[in-house]
Parts: sequence; structure tokens; C-alpha cells
Amino acid sequence: MYILAINPGSTSTKIAIYNNEEQVLRKNIQHNADELAAYGEVTEQYAFRKQLVMNELAKLDSSIVLSAVIGRGGLAKPVEGGVYEVTPRMIEMTRQAKYKHVCDLGCLMAYEIAKEIPGCQCYIADPGMVDEMNPYARISGSPLLPRVCLWHALNQRAIARRFAKEHGSRYEDLRLIICHLGGGISIAAHDHGRAVDANNALDGEGPFGPERTGSLPVADLVRLCFSGKYTESELLNHISRRGGVMAYLGTNDMIKNVESVKNGDKKAELIVNAMIYDTAKFIASYTPVLHGEVDAIILTGGLAFSDYIVSGLKERLSFIAPIHVYPGEDEMEALALNALDALQGNTEVKEY
Repeated sequence: MYILAINPGSTSTKIAIYNNEEQVLRKNIQHNADELAAYGEVTEQYAFRKQLVMNELAKLDSSIVLSAVIGRGGLAKPVEGGVYEVTPRMIEMTRQAKYKHVCDLGCLMAYEIAKEIPGCQCYIADPGMVDEMNPYARISGSPLLPRVCLWHALNQRAIARRFAKEHGSRYEDLRLIICHLGGGISIAAHDHGRAVDANNALDGEGPFGPERTGSLPVADLVRLCFSGKYTESELLNHISRRGGVMAYLGTNDMIKNVESVKNGDKKAELIVNAMIYDTAKFIASYTPVLHGEVDAIILTGGLAFSDYIVSGLKERLSFIAPIHVYPGEDEMEALALNALDALQGNTEVKEY
């Protein structure tokens, strides 16, 4: 069974084709800033990106007939983890959703491509708004602002299953704290197969990262909003795209920023080490969620390739539990294997 996985990112669209569990094609379609600047909201990039994907599919051997297309899920509404069939209702909700993110394009493209292939199924899996939080985790301190989680659910759950398999266990039998270190930093407490607490890594909660502010002083933020100096869109852009390390050092390229630290740049040293400090502090704060019984802390995402960042986190966190590092992300394989399980009847296909 051939499966097409589609994973849109901020500057690329990744596609892969699997024959059952074997990857037979992988393509990273890059988009330059000028191409994307012509669009407003990310959902407006849909037709442009879909055509590029279709151009790649047109090159395939005619013997490859897709049984399923699976896309990275969007942020339309909170759902439990798992595999979901893409339906017209999901598409409508995604287009009208409060939160806008490039991952929304995954289900939109998957749906339209699958429609053109007779008998082809269409899914998403573990979208970024997987919400399995316990009741305490939803209380923010103000009923006007309940906590929501927006996190790297797909990669975190895939890495959790991989870790469990490698250690002769099951995800459902473990208590884990997992931190995805990317442009935004998401942290979740996984309690026997459910993420019972996670941060809103997109919208300003948790540690600051390469381009996101994380949690901010609330009253000062309110005053800034009413200062007249910035528009709503400018402040939202600062929180989710141009905050964090970028706001201090002018770039979100952490390879360059870490290199600056090693070359003696004192400002870079302060900001990069502050990010490590802040991240460690938030990771540690999830320990009580699991009553202190943490089987492992797992670091994943692109920044986990950095020995400097990883060693800094280990120095502050090793007293809690063993730390395991899985650099990068496993999202393409995770998407494909979720679709394969659905096709083979090994997992429930849920209704959105």
C-alpha cells in the first residue's frame, strides 16, 4: 500500500511516499521569502503549495497508486491524540479556525489530492492541538483566559513510542517529560500514553525560543498593548515569529548564535544561556504533574543537534530523571505509519 505524507513547514513543504513501512521517495520543496511574501494568511498559500506537490507526483511511475494521503493536522479545535479521517467539516473548520499555522495546509492539500484518486483514504494524525490535559491544567488563574495547548504532538508522541520500543516497554506504561526544541519550544508531561499537560508553544506560553517570546510579564504586556506604539498584528507577530532570541540577537539561526557564544560574544552568551536556563526551568516545572515519578526526560527537535544546548539542559535537569536525546523530528515516518495502521485496521480512525 502506497501512502503519501505531506508536512508543510514555514519555508518548505516536505512530502514522502511509503510502500507500507518502506520509504520510497522523499522530497523537501523549498519556498523562498519572496514567493511567500505575496500571501497574507498562511492558508492563502494553499493553491501555490498544492501545485508544487502535484508537480512532484506527476513524475511518479504509473505503477504507484496511492492508498492513502495523510497530512500534518491543523489547529481547528482541541482533540484527543490519534488518527482522524479528513472530512468536509474538518476542512471548513480549519479555514475558519482562530489559530492560523502553516500546518493547516497539510489537511487541506491531503484532502484535495485524495479526492482525485479513486478509493484513496485521507487522514491526519496527532495534530498540534491534541488536548488530553487534566482538569487542573486548564485553569489559568482567570476564567477569561483558560489554558490551551498548542504543541509538537505528532513528533513528541512518535518519539515517545520509539523510546518505549527501544527500552522494551510501551508508551502506555511510561511517565515521560518530552521537550521539542524548535523555533518554538513545546513541553508535555506524558502519563501512561496521554499528554496530561502541555504548553501553548505557538501563542506565548512556556520558555522563550529562537523566535517566540514564551511567557511574558502579563501586566506589562497589557500596558504595551494599550501604549499605541504597536498594532495588534505587530504584537502577535512579535510573540510568535520575531520574539525570543531573534528579538535580542537579530537572528533565529541558533547554529550562528551558538558559534557567536563560542567566539566570545558576551551578549550572545547571555541570551543563549538564558534560553537554556528558561527551558530547563519550565521542563522541571512538569515534574509535579507526574508526582515526581519521571521515567525519562526526552529532548527532541532541531536544537537537540546542538551539543552546547543539550549539555546545558542536562547540567540543570539530570537530577530529575535520565535524559535521552533524539535530535530532529520523526514526523514523516510518524505520519506514514499512522496511516498504515489505519489502513490495516490496527488503530481506530476517529471522527473529528
